[in-house]
Amino acid sequence: MSEVSVVEGGAEDGVPVPDSDENRRQVLYWRLLARLFDPEEQASLESASVAVVEDIGLPVALLDPAASVDSVVQRHPDLAAEFDGLMTPEPDADGERNRAAEVRRAALVSKVLLNVFSTGNGTVTAEQLARWQSDAGWLERALGCQPGDLRGGRGGAGRARAGGGVSPTGTGVGTPAPDLSRLIPEIGPELGSIEAGLVQRMHLREVLADPALASRLTPSMSLIEQLLRDKNNLSGVALANAKALIRRYVDEVTEVLRTQVEKASVGELDRSVPPKRVFRNLDLDRTIWKNLTNWDPEEERLYVDRLYYRHTSRKTTPQRLIVVVDQSGSMVDSMVNCTILASIFAGLPKVDVHLIAYDTQALDLTPWAHDPFETLLRTQLGGGTDGTVAMALAQPKIAEPRNTVVVWISDFYEWRTDELFESMAAIHRSGARFIPVGSVTSSGRGSVNPWFREKFKDLGTPVISGHIKKLVHELKTFLT
Repeated sequence: MSEVSVVEGGAEDGVPVPDSDENRRQVLYWRLLARLFDPEEQASLESASVAVVEDIGLPVALLDPAASVDSVVQRHPDLAAEFDGLMTPEPDADGERNRAAEVRRAALVSKVLLNVFSTGNGTVTAEQLARWQSDAGWLERALGCQPGDLRGGRGGAGRARAGGGVSPTGTGVGTPAPDLSRLIPEIGPELGSIEAGLVQRMHLREVLADPALASRLTPSMSLIEQLLRDKNNLSGVALANAKALIRRYVDEVTEVLRTQVEKASVGELDRSVPPKRVFRNLDLDRTIWKNLTNWDPEEERLYVDRLYYRHTSRKTTPQRLIVVVDQSGSMVDSMVNCTILASIFAGLPKVDVHLIAYDTQALDLTPWAHDPFETLLRTQLGGGTDGTVAMALAQPKIAEPRNTVVVWISDFYEWRTDELFESMAAIHRSGARFIPVGSVTSSGRGSVNPWFREKFKDLGTPVISGHIKKLVHELKTFLT
C-alpha cells in the first residue's frame, strides 16, 4: 500500500526513500474506497487515518460517517472556505505538487464523498434525507458549482476549475491531477439517482407534510412517478407540496422540449403570401442588388426606388395529431414526456391535438391536452395493458386520414396482439400517418415487444425508440 518516490536530499543520491505525505494521502484514499465498498471498518486503515488527521491538525470528526459536513463546519468554521472548489484546485504557480496540501485535501474530499455516496440500506428518515441533501450541496460546492445545480440538471461545468483530482495512487512530481470538470455531466445524474433512491426508501408522505423539507427535494422522473402513483392518498399540505413538485418538473421539461420543437424545421416558405413590410423583414442585400442601376457615380449615391422584404409566412395545413399513451407502470417516463410534448404541439397554430391514455381502460384527456400538469393529475399509473380500448377512442377521431397522424407510445406487450395490430395496420392503409413509439425518454432506453417490432417493420412503419428528439423531428416534418 505504501509508495516511495525519489526525494531530493536523501541519504544517498538516487536511492528511494519513503515519502511520508504521499503515504498519508494514500492511507486516506484507501480508507475511503474500503468504506464505500464495505460498510465494515478496516481497523488498520481506521487507526492509521485517525493518526494522519490528528497529525495534520484536522478534527477527527471528519472520519465519522454519522457526522454531516454541516456539523463539522459548525464546530470548525474555518473549514467552510476549504470545501469551496475543493475538488477543482488551482495548479501551483511553480508547477510543483504541494504534498502536504494534498494530504489535507484528501481528508476533506474523503469526508464529502463518503457522506454522499455511502448511503447504506434500510428505511431512510426525513432527517437522514435532509442531511444527505446538505452533504450533496457541499459536494457540489467542492466541484465549483452552486448547491442544487448538478442535481437540478443545470450543469455548472463552466464554473469548475481544471486541475483537481482524487486518486488513491501516486503520481510523479509535477504530474497534474485529473480534470474533474469533465466528470460533472456524469456526477449530476448520479446524484439525482441517489436522491431518488433515498426518497424511495423513506416515507414520502412524511417529507411532503413538511414544506421546508419538500421544497428541498429535487424533481426527478422517479420522484414524479411516486407522486403520481400516491397522489390519491395525499391531502392538505402533502398534496399541495406534491403538486408543486410535479409543476416544477413539468415546467423544467416543457422548457427543454419547447426549445427542441422551435429548433426543428417548420415547413416551406409560402411565397403566395406577400411579405410583411416591416423593418425586421427588410432584405438589405437584395434591395441594394436590385437598385444598382440607380447608382449615381458623380454624387456617389445609390437611389433606391424599391425595397425588398423577406418572406416569413410558411405553408401550413390544418393537421390532427392523435397521441395515444400507454400509462402502465413500465411507461411512466414516456407518459410524462409525451404528455408535455402534446401540450406544446397543442399550442401551435392549426394543429388539432387529441390525447388518450390507457391501461386496461382508456381515458380521453383531450380537454386538458394544452396543460400537461392537469393532464398528469388525471392519469392513473399502473395496471395491465389493453390497447384495443384505446383504439376504440382513437379511430372515430380520424376524420381526414390524409391530414392525420397517430402517435402510439407503448412497449406493445399486449394480450390481444393480433386484433390490435390489425386495427393499427388499417389506420396506416387509410392514408393516415401511423407512428409507433417504443420509448420516449431522456435516456433513450426501453424495450419493445419483438413481435410488434417485426410487424411494424414489415408494415413500413418501424418503431421509433430512443431520445425524444427523434419524435419531435418526425412530428414537425409531418405537421408543418
